[in-house]
Parts: sequence; C-alpha cells; structure tokens
Amino acid sequence: MKKVIGYVSTKDLGILKEQDIKNLDVINIAFGLIERHRVVWNTCGNEEYLPKIREINPDIKIVLSVGGWGADGFSQAARTEEGRALFAVSAVSLVETYGLDGIDIDWEYPGTSLAGIGSHENDKENYTLLLKALRESLDHMEGEKTLSVAVGGDVYFALQTDMEAAGRYLDYVQLMTYDLQGGFQKVTGHHAALYHSEGNLLDVCVDKAVRVFHEAGIPMEKLILGVPFYSRQWNGVKGEGCRHGLGMEADSVGGYGGDYAELKADWIGKNGFERYWDDVAKVPYLFDGKTFVSYEDEESLAGKIEYLKEMGMGGIMFWEYKCDPSGELLGYIREQL
Repeated sequence: MKKVIGYVSTKDLGILKEQDIKNLDVINIAFGLIERHRVVWNTCGNEEYLPKIREINPDIKIVLSVGGWGADGFSQAARTEEGRALFAVSAVSLVETYGLDGIDIDWEYPGTSLAGIGSHENDKENYTLLLKALRESLDHMEGEKTLSVAVGGDVYFALQTDMEAAGRYLDYVQLMTYDLQGGFQKVTGHHAALYHSEGNLLDVCVDKAVRVFHEAGIPMEKLILGVPFYSRQWNGVKGEGCRHGLGMEADSVGGYGGDYAELKADWIGKNGFERYWDDVAKVPYLFDGKTFVSYEDEESLAGKIEYLKEMGMGGIMFWEYKCDPSGELLGYIREQL
C-alpha cells in the first residue's frame, strides 16, 4: 500500500480529527530544532495527544521532523564526528522519551546559506555521514525505527548531496515538489506543476524532480511525491497575456496565499476570480485580471496520484495539515490510494 504522509505542526497535534488520523499512515511532526549540535523539541504541552492518536489508529507512525526553512545547525553538527554523535544521540533520546517511530530530516539546504543558515564546503559528504550516524543510533533501539528526509524538488538539491550514498540509510525520500516557482520570482507560474508547460518561467516540475532523484540513485519505491495544501499568490499582474495571467510579470513575488478551504469558500469562481486549467502542467490556477493564484485541488491530485502509481513510487506527502481543515483533500488522497 502507498504511504500517505502529512506534516502536522507541533501546536496542531490537538486539532487532528479522528477521520484524518485514520486516513494517515505517517505523521511528520514539524519541527524539532538544533541547539549546540543537539536535537531539541518544544512539545508545547501537546505530547499528551500522542497516545490518543495511537488509540484511534494503532498502525500510524509518528515521526519527529527536524529542521524546516530557516532552521540552522545542520551543517555545524554534521561537520565533525563528535557533532554527529551528539545529534544522533539526542534525536534517539527524543524518540525514546516520547515513544516516536522515527526521525525525518528537513535540511534546507545542504551547501547553501539561504535563509541565513550555516553551510560548509563539505556539506555534501557530511549530509551522508549525519544520516549514517542517525541510522546506526536508531538501529540500536528496540523495534524498527524509520529515517526519512525531505528534499528540495529541484536539480540543485541532488547536486549538493550524494543521494545514492545517503539513500542507503533511508526508508524513504520525500520530494518537496511545491514552491517550485514563486518565492523569488516576480513572474507568475505554477508552484507545483506535474509537467512543465510553456507558460511557466522555470523548467521545474514534479516529473523532472522524480526523474532527477531516481537517476541520482533513489529507487522509485523510496520516493514520496510531495503536494501543497496551500497556494502561492502574485499581486499586480501586468496584463493577461494569452494564458489568463500565466507567465506574466507582477509587482510581487509569489507569496503564500490562501489554503484550499479559503480558496474554495471565497476565491474559486467568486469575487471576480476564474478558475483555469493548464492541460500540459495538469494543475489549476485562478486569475481576476490583477491577482494570480497557483494551487492544488482534487483534479490535480488525481493526476499526481495516477502518476505516482504508474511510476511505482512509495506514496504521497503533503504540507501541511492545518491547510485542509475540512479534510477534503486528505480524504480524497486516501480514497485514491
């Protein structure tokens, strides 16, 4: 069976609905952080919900994800054998203390100081060494523990790491195949296209990411396709062009827009917004003449689910739980998988 994996913020553990818990195979708790080479987790007092989640779904895996955008400390910890040992031992201690099922590493990104994090010329090698230390420490625990990573859905991440070597220590690799366009570009586009289309400024898409990481050495069955439950929004779009605002310059970069529930309530087909479908990229978008919104819906999810099945991938992951308060998208994913 294909895995359904969802990122849930620590503070949102208490709002997980019973049916959503039943629909999930893995919860990635976001996030643990790194302090002086050690993994720490502020539970916000919500660790009390963990046994309740297991009562509802005894088969669910609850994993602590470490890192996230702007999380510093990976490069520094991975740089020395001592640092890697401290990292691994502290991570395992949290797994043991809270009865967790494993660790997920979300290092954004090895070999770069984006968002002001530390980096080092040896990050490529050290990325693998850190995962090796974690794997060995987890394997000494009672019962099977999982180790996974979240990776940027582009060529850059694959080039900055040795995925074939790293993959030996991993149960699965989650492709963050979203935010592929928008955060740094004042040109509208799809932030989670399945395939590249002419209207998109950048040659980035789910299909390319899957092939890049597979060619880098990760077996298809270990690859997890990532999808967004939120949108990206460009304001001040300078004209409609021939594609209803797609591929046009804008006053803003594609910042975070509404989640799916908000779009459905107030945007899709409402307040001047029309829904359009890119039949090459296999994703929808909204445009009202000035504002462009790239998002995910059931139709685009259907295409991605069909794709991951055909490719023999391991399952699907989404960011993040709170963006689907009705459980509509998660329910659809579970139904299809």
